[in-house]
Amino acid sequence: MAGRILVGTSSWADPGFVKEWYPPKMAARERLPWYAERFEMVELNSSFYAVPDRTTVHKWVEDTPDGFVFDVKVHRLLSRHAAPLDSLPPELRDGVETTERGRVRLTPELETALASRLVEETAPLAEAGKLGVYLVQLTPAFGPGRHQLGELEGLVEALAPHRVAIEFRHRGWVREKRRDHTLGWCAERGAAFVCVDAPPGDEIPIMPSDLDAVTNDGVAYIRLHGRNTEGYLKGRSVAERFAWRYDDDELEEIAGRVHGMAEQAAETHVAFNNNRGDDAPTAAQRFRALLGQAPAGEEQLRL
Repeated sequence: MAGRILVGTSSWADPGFVKEWYPPKMAARERLPWYAERFEMVELNSSFYAVPDRTTVHKWVEDTPDGFVFDVKVHRLLSRHAAPLDSLPPELRDGVETTERGRVRLTPELETALASRLVEETAPLAEAGKLGVYLVQLTPAFGPGRHQLGELEGLVEALAPHRVAIEFRHRGWVREKRRDHTLGWCAERGAAFVCVDAPPGDEIPIMPSDLDAVTNDGVAYIRLHGRNTEGYLKGRSVAERFAWRYDDDELEEIAGRVHGMAEQAAETHVAFNNNRGDDAPTAAQRFRALLGQAPAGEEQLRL
């Protein structure tokens, strides 16, 4: 029996679709409830930039119906991106070493403390049954040769027992000689390998779109980045990098992939990240209709 398929977008507050998708003049506090009437999951994007406050997280729980799921992006420092000191919680800043450019140097101790703080502040989601996974969106600079998969073990352990999904953005991890090792490493640690729909190309930052690997039978994950190769590689803004309006044939193709993943996992999370204007939520709504899913609010009432 195929698992449940959850569809949503990579944020509910992206500036593009705040402007073009929500009703005109809708207050910010009304957006998440409105979004949750149409989708059953969302990626929390703000947690990539700063650990959210527990009081705010409680409000998100209250603003969404039973059955709604948040996939929480871990802090950018945990996913090996450059992070300024002021992006850390104030109480974790003392004694932290920084580079000449003011970027925080990650240590095992800081990694554990920051991951633990993220888990603590987002605990209301877990307590309400609304926490999906912690999403580790790695930088393309985290590549084989300079780095080892073992460097991520401390992070996976610090986030346990919660589910973790890892999005690699260096193609070297899944080239022929390393693919089995990478997928095996994820499976052994219970981490979901994040599959993608990405632009065509063999460049290092472009992960292959023909790899639908399920490494955790509890949850499979796919992120849809659009198919604009030039924008993905050279765009300076999110809108430039991920701008893409999926057509019906492309969504049909993705649906086939998602159905295949759903045969192997209890849940499959589908996150539209083609962020330009209202492209992501519009494509996600069309995709839900293509899957034959009822409006999200009706589904959640049945759960």
